[in-house]
Amino acid sequence: MPPRSHNDWAPYRDRVVFELADLLYRKEQMPASNINTLLELWTVTLAKHSDTAPFATQAELYETIDNTPLGEVKWQSFDLMFSGDRPSGTSSRVPPWMDDKFRVFYRDPMTIIRNMLSNPDFKGEIDYAPVREFSEGKRRLQNFMSGEWAWRQAAQGSSFVPVILGSDKTTVSVATGQNDYYPLYCSIGNVHNNVRRAHRNVVSVIGFLAMPKTNRQDANDPHFRKFRRQLFHTSLGRILESLRPWMEKPDVVRCGDGHFRKVFYGIGPYIADYPEQALVACIVQGWCPICMRPKVDLEKGAGLPRGRVHTEFAVQEFELGDLWDDYGIVGDIVPFTNDFPRADIHELVAPDILHQLIKGTFKDHLVTWIEKYLKDTLGDTKASEVIAQIDRRIATVPPFSKLRHFHEGRGFKQWTGDDSKALMKVYLPAIDGLIPEEMVRAVRSFLEFCYLVRRDVQTEDTVKQIEAALNAFKEHREIFRTTGVRPDGFSLPRQHSMEHYIDRIWDFAACNGVCSSITESKHITAVKEPWCRSNRYEALDQMLTTNQRLDKLATARVDFADRGMLSRSCVPLSMPSQGGSDAAEEIPEESDSNKHSLPRRGKKSKGKRAKRGRRGQNADQDGGSPGPKVMACMTMAATPQRHYPSSADELADMFKIPRLKEYIRRFLYHEINRNRPSEFGGAATLPLNVCPPFGEEKIHVYHSATATYYAPSDAFGVGGMHRKHIRATPSWCGGPQRYDCVFVNKNQHEPGLHGMGIARVRLLFSFRTGGKNYPCAAVDWFHRTKDEVDEDTGMWLVEPSFISRGIPLTSVIHLDSVVRAAHLIGLSVDKPVSDNLESHQALDTFDTFYVNKYVDHHAFELLHESSTV
Repeated sequence: MPPRSHNDWAPYRDRVVFELADLLYRKEQMPASNINTLLELWTVTLAKHSDTAPFATQAELYETIDNTPLGEVKWQSFDLMFSGDRPSGTSSRVPPWMDDKFRVFYRDPMTIIRNMLSNPDFKGEIDYAPVREFSEGKRRLQNFMSGEWAWRQAAQGSSFVPVILGSDKTTVSVATGQNDYYPLYCSIGNVHNNVRRAHRNVVSVIGFLAMPKTNRQDANDPHFRKFRRQLFHTSLGRILESLRPWMEKPDVVRCGDGHFRKVFYGIGPYIADYPEQALVACIVQGWCPICMRPKVDLEKGAGLPRGRVHTEFAVQEFELGDLWDDYGIVGDIVPFTNDFPRADIHELVAPDILHQLIKGTFKDHLVTWIEKYLKDTLGDTKASEVIAQIDRRIATVPPFSKLRHFHEGRGFKQWTGDDSKALMKVYLPAIDGLIPEEMVRAVRSFLEFCYLVRRDVQTEDTVKQIEAALNAFKEHREIFRTTGVRPDGFSLPRQHSMEHYIDRIWDFAACNGVCSSITESKHITAVKEPWCRSNRYEALDQMLTTNQRLDKLATARVDFADRGMLSRSCVPLSMPSQGGSDAAEEIPEESDSNKHSLPRRGKKSKGKRAKRGRRGQNADQDGGSPGPKVMACMTMAATPQRHYPSSADELADMFKIPRLKEYIRRFLYHEINRNRPSEFGGAATLPLNVCPPFGEEKIHVYHSATATYYAPSDAFGVGGMHRKHIRATPSWCGGPQRYDCVFVNKNQHEPGLHGMGIARVRLLFSFRTGGKNYPCAAVDWFHRTKDEVDEDTGMWLVEPSFISRGIPLTSVIHLDSVVRAAHLIGLSVDKPVSDNLESHQALDTFDTFYVNKYVDHHAFELLHESSTV
């Protein structure tokens, strides 16, 4: 395709038309009837100007998107059916599935992968060859191409492109009937993990596999089960067939940086949950798809590795029944990888943090076992009381940005992956003191293993920590055997999978780049939302069209951006006389002025609590953050509150900080003398007569500040940046107060909590004096109860600091000294939690608190002590 000019928007008339199409079809997903209504109203308003709307009807909008030349990968299909021997004889019944045709829809993976390689959006975030990275002389494993598997596969003199695959059945609707779909996804290992996890057009749906169904009479027929397996592998072989020639000879591809490269393709990791792993590896359920450890001895550790050569030899030498019983091999099925060079499915099974660890080992095993232990030991009545106390502890966890609040504890029936992830963050303090210490330590060591393998970067040191956490977990889980909860031991495939994580890290680098959470989240945009947009009749055809149009819009946006056509807002271009510079001014993502203001005295706030849930979810605009990579920065909210007094004395009375002006003066002394050694020690002992005066300077009050920091192990934006709001407001979303806790930097040369303090923000404010603006926080301090973490939970314990009985240790600090938000959970080992206690009261109620290192992965990396229990 010849180069296009910088003003060629074809097939769109101009940028406004493209942005409108993208808005209506992709962002708003507006129904066709509503698009027509909007365009009709638009045309009516323009009639007096003898003009019309950009599109006449929704059909014209769809046609324009369809005419987009980029991203054109058409859907194709083929049919498969049973070709084996049928039952013979006049009285023999032929099952209906033997006569059915099963249609598979797919797109050419070769074209899709070439599009990925040529995408200019990935420039600087793609490796065309294997890399080895070192930090302080030690190996560093981050992106996929830094793993050993890529080095073993690479061809000298050419680039190597690993084709990452993933499949998983998903249900789009239960209420209207069991509507299941079976998408097949594709990505490439060259693109960096942060791009793949941020879903920047590097994970594409390339097929919808057939799902043979039959009646109950034939469901357990061994012939039907065999056909279902073979249909899966045959379908994958057919879909990937266009790649096979280029796995042994180079394909010349124009890459996103404008250079042409010779590339070889190869089948890469396969992302799947355990049932899908058993299917793709052709092994019997209950066996390990990676090693040959017998299914009854899985708890004994990793066995000899499975391999294609060994499997083919076993199939030749043993009967099918012996293969099934003694080796866990489904001997009458050939894996699709056998059709491709250098592909051994047993080496390609990817670690699955979501299903193996979070949903499996944590939710299905540990949480269930603890409840069973309580019932077996205490009886149903007493156990119910203890479980209710666990729920009360969980329900009273203080609020924290992006942390799910379990209002009634964890007693709900329909678990999702997000439910399990949220419960992991608060479960350990909830069970401490209510079950044996060994069980608490088992949960602790498992959580540490889970958080460690989730790291964005692995090193030789973190691999050792993972191994230590695994060994500690295996040691402490024995309590479940000795108490009779697991008398038969721990030969469980999902727990056994933990044995292979270290090898997979060395092969594939950081596990979060090939986790099933990537494909699970892709279900939403590739399957569930397109299904919701359909009219439910022959929905799959409509879903295919929707996916193709979304790809065209995404590809067009990348192309326009690469040509510099999207660098400015389109408003000044279309409205030069009305917008001016103010029209393009960025609207703050959050304005506190209307949402969190203190209710006026003498008036009751009515009708607000009912709206709190939805508003609270929308107001916490935390999570991934776009922007350049910085280690950490703090910014005050864009808009100060308008209904507060501006003097220190009046604010001191309103917020119950009697000595606020003194704290400000001591703060100013330390700010002015920051680079000089102090002869007076800390702020609490600083004489006021040496401090600068503070009189009638105007103070601005804020209800939030934003911490932005580098946290690539969490859900993040472009570049790995993460954002969390810190609240200090007497009424959060029309409800009760919220005064968050923070980490404060005290000594950046000391690790973890040795170099940080914990404080609770009482007031966020700024003032200007001496020609300089000071963003500040008035905080109440906590102190560590001891200089090491709690032995059972692995978390620090802190208590509020007081200068005398009932008077908290308070000071004013510069906002820049705040590292990020901290999450504290009340320690209630010795006494039950009151039924009347609410989560917003917890920080004012308990005497001692856990510093929750599991609230997110960045907090874990800040606070984790490498010693294991």
